[in-house]
Amino acid sequence: LPAGCATPYGSMAAPGAAAAGLVQYVVLRGDLARSWPLGAAVAQACHAALAAVHAHRQHPDTSAYLEQGGAMRTVVLEAPDEAALTLLAETLKQHSIDHQVWTEQPENVATCLALRPYPKDQVHQHLKKFKLLK
Repeated sequence: LPAGCATPYGSMAAPGAAAAGLVQYVVLRGDLARSWPLGAAVAQACHAALAAVHAHRQHPDTSAYLEQGGAMRTVVLEAPDEAALTLLAETLKQHSIDHQVWTEQPENVATCLALRPYPKDQVHQHLKKFKLLK
């Protein structure tokens, strides 16, 4: 890689110490990830992530996260099905954790949710039961 380009898993030096700990969690339905074409499933995750960033674009953590450029950290997890995704959304709402659920139209099917960027220690406890998407 050219000098100054960050690797996805290498050192993630950020402009400030607070920004270095920011992560955006994206939770995609695993049942869809295995039954839909790969591109369609990836698009759902992209839609959810962008919707969360857009909805919370004024939040200082969102700004700091976006300023990291190539050092941004995104973790993609999987929920087994729509019921698990819906339950997670309800839990996040109860704990006042900013997130967006992406609902595919015209089918009206919840496919994915994404949190705005957060310090990992503020949200990880609500996501630890979900595995990395494979």
